[in-house]
Amino acid sequence: MDSGNLAWAIAATALVLFMTPGVAFFYGGLVKAKSVISMMMMSFGALGLISVLWVLYGFNMSAITEGDPQFLAGNPFSDFGLANADDNTLVGATYGATFAIITVALISGAIADRAKFGSWMIFAGIWATLVYFPVAAWVWGGGWIMNLGANLGLDVSVIDYAGGTAVHINAGAAALALALVLGKRVGFQKGMDKPHNVPLTLLGAAILWFGWFGFNAGAEGTFNLLGTEDQSAGLIILNTLGATAAAILGWLIVEKIKDGKPTAVGAGSGAIAGLVAITPSCAALAPGWALLLGVLAGAVCALAIELKFKLGFDDSLDVVGIHLVGGVIGTLYLGFFATGTGLFVGGDASQLLVQFIAAVGVLVYSFVVAFIVGIAIEKTIGFRVKNVDEIAGIDTVVHGEEGYQLETV
Repeated sequence: MDSGNLAWAIAATALVLFMTPGVAFFYGGLVKAKSVISMMMMSFGALGLISVLWVLYGFNMSAITEGDPQFLAGNPFSDFGLANADDNTLVGATYGATFAIITVALISGAIADRAKFGSWMIFAGIWATLVYFPVAAWVWGGGWIMNLGANLGLDVSVIDYAGGTAVHINAGAAALALALVLGKRVGFQKGMDKPHNVPLTLLGAAILWFGWFGFNAGAEGTFNLLGTEDQSAGLIILNTLGATAAAILGWLIVEKIKDGKPTAVGAGSGAIAGLVAITPSCAALAPGWALLLGVLAGAVCALAIELKFKLGFDDSLDVVGIHLVGGVIGTLYLGFFATGTGLFVGGDASQLLVQFIAAVGVLVYSFVVAFIVGIAIEKTIGFRVKNVDEIAGIDTVVHGEEGYQLETV
């Protein structure tokens, strides 16, 4: 790796790592003041735990050796602790770790205000080992999703440049499972809790958008996923800007029509929806189609967050409505508009078929494993705090701290 690529690799890694504190701020502002420490600690706990697991064996699991079964994962003990990896491999491993970290952190928003920290950490470690590490291998490391088109005898491959399936559908499905396992918060109903700190939420959204340029553009010119000539870097960063901006507009239009007022939280949420949707497709859409994707994602996700009230599951911070729905939209959209292979831009139904199979496969696998692991934890050591602690606010009970210490003179 030359010095320029190395410098960008390190910068992109730092950008994506910074996204996890961004998630902590975004989620932290959305919960009530007495739960902000608990909410942010789930992100920082994931940062600590998943980093260690990735170095020990996660990176080894994220690549399948040629000839091994494509539905499994790599050997976790092939280079335990990365003791024998060369410097270029270590750079790539560090970049990959940041994806694993944020994927786990995203799940936590579905169980805000009511989860035990220790139980969350146990779930995070098991889910990362059984789900994220293998799915990363399936999508990017030689697994069945990466080879799906060839295995079906088609001339197309699944397109998931930066994680529509591996990150967002994966996390969103697990979030839905945990929301069902932990059940509804006390007094669950529409409008039950207002965000306690809107500026904190917008700060988190801004950090996420900033870091997402490392998320989407990090591989280009660094890890050669699109070749060595860096021909798509400009397209990737423009689409990351354009789709996100368009999604803000789509979300705010829906809010204005539905509720009469566009909100700051809606603008931040719309931005996240657009970022989620463009993640798998940033290198495979013309800019105009990326703008359309953003508008659709913002509008649909703004409507999708209402499903929890109609269907009766308590996804506290709308991980399902934004990440699962947005990830599905971005993944399937490629089947219609991916440059050269999409149904409406020179291709046939083959691209849509492989995108659909990949999305459903990851969704079902992640949901089932997360549900089983969540139930096992709930039935043994317990996953949910007591109702009285939830009502009082769990920061002092779980962490012995308060987000805001107000002193009277």
